[in-house]
Amino acid sequence: MARHEWRVARAVAATAAAMAALACSSTDRPGPSPALPSALPSSGTATVEVAGRPVTVHVPESYDPARPAPLVVALHGYTSDAAELEGYLRLTPESDRRGFVYAYPDGSADDRGERYWNATDACCAFGSPQPDDSGYLSGLISTIQATYRIDRARVYLIGHSNGAFMAFRMACDHADQVTAIVALNGASWNDATRCRPSVPVSVLAIHSSADETVAFEGGQINGVAYPSAATTVSQWLSYDRCVPAGRDTAPLDLVTDLPGSETAVRSYDQGCAGGSAVREWTIGGGTHVPQLTPGFAPAVTDFLLSRVKPAR
Repeated sequence: MARHEWRVARAVAATAAAMAALACSSTDRPGPSPALPSALPSSGTATVEVAGRPVTVHVPESYDPARPAPLVVALHGYTSDAAELEGYLRLTPESDRRGFVYAYPDGSADDRGERYWNATDACCAFGSPQPDDSGYLSGLISTIQATYRIDRARVYLIGHSNGAFMAFRMACDHADQVTAIVALNGASWNDATRCRPSVPVSVLAIHSSADETVAFEGGQINGVAYPSAATTVSQWLSYDRCVPAGRDTAPLDLVTDLPGSETAVRSYDQGCAGGSAVREWTIGGGTHVPQLTPGFAPAVTDFLLSRVKPAR
């Protein structure tokens, strides 16, 4: 965790220094699916290249090509990488326990050598190149679906920081592919009209109230605004056509260095279209990189796997 926190601190400094204008478009279209890599594992864990980028794939021993399995894709933050994110979230044991195929790709390296996702205008393509990561990740999902027996009604994303921005972007652009997302300390588009999900996507938005990098009340990165935690949740209630009156349930203990059950939970289920749901978890006093308890991975996996897209 110390290395992860150091990287986040370095990301803050790099963000403050970056002067390049940010650019990305919600009208990006995915390109063709990447060619199928020959080294994707039949079981266990392997890192391969898909469309020129490293992707680590874990296939649980319980995987059976005769039975469709869920897919979970995890997205790292700015200056981090896939391996570091897995060390933080620890989702591999959940893959083994729950039987989902698990992929965690690396973003592109920018001109400072930092890995990132080109998610929204606020985050996090601070220089060049400015790739079509929305299209890349759509193609990656298609590649994994062409390689394994994946249940297309159970495809999930989880991201932290820049990866959370990217998870929101994927839910906006590729709602037909994505069942549900978990976003830890990220935000959606500030301009809500730039997100046009074609079908409902379930969302678990987790925000730390004392986040020093992506402010709980919203803010700017290089002069480009991103919405507050409350606005991000409100946007997704609108996209999913949920009744905006939520229901508070028992708080959770998700962070080791905060006392008691520090995470407030609010659920929105009433009226949500297509069996979708929105959850709002607020880590009271939490920072940008909260020290997660062993209960975090099971809790977020429970949410993801509980969501299934209706047959169309």
